[in-house]
Amino acid sequence: MPKSKYYAIYRDLKQKIETEDFPYQELLPSENSLIVTYDCSRNTIRRAIGELVRDGYVQTLQGKGVRNIFRPVEQTSYTIGGIESFHEASARTHRKGVTKVLFFTELTADAKIERRTGFPAGTELYYLQRLHYIDGKPLILNHNYFLKNAVPGLTPEIAERSIYDYLEHTLHMTIVNSKRVVTVEKITQIDEKYLEMNADDYNCLAVISSQTFNSDGVMFEYTESRHRPDYFRFQDNAVRRQPETAV
Repeated sequence: MPKSKYYAIYRDLKQKIETEDFPYQELLPSENSLIVTYDCSRNTIRRAIGELVRDGYVQTLQGKGVRNIFRPVEQTSYTIGGIESFHEASARTHRKGVTKVLFFTELTADAKIERRTGFPAGTELYYLQRLHYIDGKPLILNHNYFLKNAVPGLTPEIAERSIYDYLEHTLHMTIVNSKRVVTVEKITQIDEKYLEMNADDYNCLAVISSQTFNSDGVMFEYTESRHRPDYFRFQDNAVRRQPETAV
């Protein structure tokens, strides 16, 4: 089944849910109605609905239909379970996102960088510091390390737009999975400066460290995202797995 068909339907339904065209806790239009609306097969609709279920937007109810369980949040919200760029997250939450590159260089990983990122010493890397603004406010400071031979031609201009868009649509890379660790750490002078935080009010911030892999199993990125605590909110959709019955 072509991804473009079901994925376009998924994105359209997702947008309608986020903009509350489909009210919270109400049922979505029936499957038959959606088939007519999108001029597609039943399997295509079910595939799109399945993606919404996985993302925590809807819940299927046996014999009743599909219920919208998405509730908009006021704080800036990012998903833990999915992989999305800053600009994709900004669009999803209907915020104005702007990225500024503070620092851009090429370097060779040493033992210290290897311990921090997982890239072996001697690896050629791009290193960036990027500041993400949401609705004009600096909220996220990113320290990015990218494997140079996996991201040829990376520039500060690309980094200010969307690196993932460049990877997927120019380099045709398939991004597969990301290993993440969430910690709370003391703020640094750099955090205080760029995130406009007062150390007397906030002495800690949320840090998301991630190692991201492509379809070849290659780790092409290590990122440390440092978030202002007063605007920090991550959400996930957890599914209860039924335990296996003991024999």
